[in-house]
Amino acid sequence: MTEVFDLIIIGAGPAGLTAAIYAQRAKLRTLVIEKEFISGGQMLNTWEVDNYPGLPGISGMDLGERFRQHADALGAAFVKDTVQEICEVPIAEPELLRAAELSMGGNRPMIKEIHGRKKTYQARTVIIASGAAHKKLGVPGEEKFAGAGVSYCATCDGAFYRGKVTAVVGGGDVAVEDAIYLSRMCERVYLIHRRDELRAAALLQEKVLSQDNITVIWDTIVEEILGIDAAEELSLKNKKTGETKKLSVDGVFIAVGIEPNSGAFEGFLEMDHGYICAGETGETSVPGVFAAGDIRTKPMRQIITAAADGANAVAGAERYLMES
Repeated sequence: MTEVFDLIIIGAGPAGLTAAIYAQRAKLRTLVIEKEFISGGQMLNTWEVDNYPGLPGISGMDLGERFRQHADALGAAFVKDTVQEICEVPIAEPELLRAAELSMGGNRPMIKEIHGRKKTYQARTVIIASGAAHKKLGVPGEEKFAGAGVSYCATCDGAFYRGKVTAVVGGGDVAVEDAIYLSRMCERVYLIHRRDELRAAALLQEKVLSQDNITVIWDTIVEEILGIDAAEELSLKNKKTGETKKLSVDGVFIAVGIEPNSGAFEGFLEMDHGYICAGETGETSVPGVFAAGDIRTKPMRQIITAAADGANAVAGAERYLMES
């Protein structure tokens, strides 16, 4: 017989791990499903986290380890599996069924069923904290220098390049905002865009083009990121002329988009461009299912906001369990 948990958490980044901590403190029968070998999510790719309160300068790997150690110390249960689908099914366990029917006035109660590659899991509530992944350029040197000159988050890592030369790759709102943000601390910022016009909002375009220390390089793609121990140089190609050149930089910020890890939940939950529609409480379009962290619709995606989401989602799950 399949064990029915009070709560299943999908994902073990900052949102999922915080949810695990709060769930254990709430004495909920909880299981965390994580597809990676190491917990921590995207923060593992950050060389140094300088904006997490109380722990300035900690590495992303160390911070992720501390999150996991905290959850382990409270007895959180983890399993490695990849979630492929989630649905609702009638409760089959006799004792749980009778209790649920009484609380629902005799109506047939439903339970959440999660299909993983290895096995199937059941829970009364679910928190989806599967995160999102930054789109990659897919060029040589990108993976090699990730966290060593290659970053996907200007607000996370920008302070390490104060007074230095950086490049931002992209032409949308995020790329332009990153370039403006970096221009406040960097000596020179290059904005590299593959087209001859930006896709960002008009006000952002006006602002970025007015900055004296931002240079836009139009119609250009990055072909390779070069360096020895860290990124030092970009190999660029003009798409219209075919001209190639090298650009010396201290760091490169890639802002060509972000993809939510939400494929397993399509058709089950309401989404907006792949992000699960959920507010600050984490409540989704399906009662008893909550979203936390980068996977949900939100304006800011940071470690601290993901952690807050995890705490809020557990509070929502507790309310649901008490009322159902």
